[in-house]
Amino acid sequence: MPRHYAIVPAAGTGARFGADKPKQYLDLLGRPLIFHTLAALTACPEIERVWVVLSPDDPYWPRYDWSVLGLKLETVRCGGATRAESVHNGLQAAAMVAVEDDWVLVHDAARPCLSGQMLDAMFRELADDPVGGILAVPVADTLKRADAEQRVAATEPRDGLWQAQTPQMFRYGQLCSALQNHRDVTDEAGAIEAAGLTPRLVRGDSTNLKVTYPADLALAAMILRGRK
Repeated sequence: MPRHYAIVPAAGTGARFGADKPKQYLDLLGRPLIFHTLAALTACPEIERVWVVLSPDDPYWPRYDWSVLGLKLETVRCGGATRAESVHNGLQAAAMVAVEDDWVLVHDAARPCLSGQMLDAMFRELADDPVGGILAVPVADTLKRADAEQRVAATEPRDGLWQAQTPQMFRYGQLCSALQNHRDVTDEAGAIEAAGLTPRLVRGDSTNLKVTYPADLALAAMILRGRK
């Protein structure tokens, strides 16, 4: 049976957040934000190993105690200049155990509210899929296209549009090949699409938010408190 592994690229600086350190290390309910992300993955019985891809000179990781997350968690200091490079390097680190047909879930470091139910939905819906897929939610809001003066230039139809989330789950071999040949992408699904394949959309929900701005951090805290 194919095994499941996870990769969390965590070499970014989170510049849009405007904090004095990378946002994955900001405090969230008394722990660094990324702790909650990793806890969701390491707690999942189906996931055998979780690799965190750090920047080679990351000074923050050693300041925290990660031992409570258990033996599934491994760190590799091979983060690149882009997300695609970090994930590709993480896949190379996984080559010691992963084989062609194993599943790899790539998850954002700053998406701390992933639930077991969301992971179960992915495993269930993608188990026999030839390509794999991503968590996503249908776009609910009206979309406006701006002009150069930040005025509304057009209203865009939202029919059929989905907002991509993570995890994004693909076969190890296919993902390695896709990222090797298509580095100019913003997510793993983009590389898979560029390789001519069509990822499946697995419906998630809006609680699986990505912390990008300070208000998002407060909302993530509310979501996690509500679950407890």
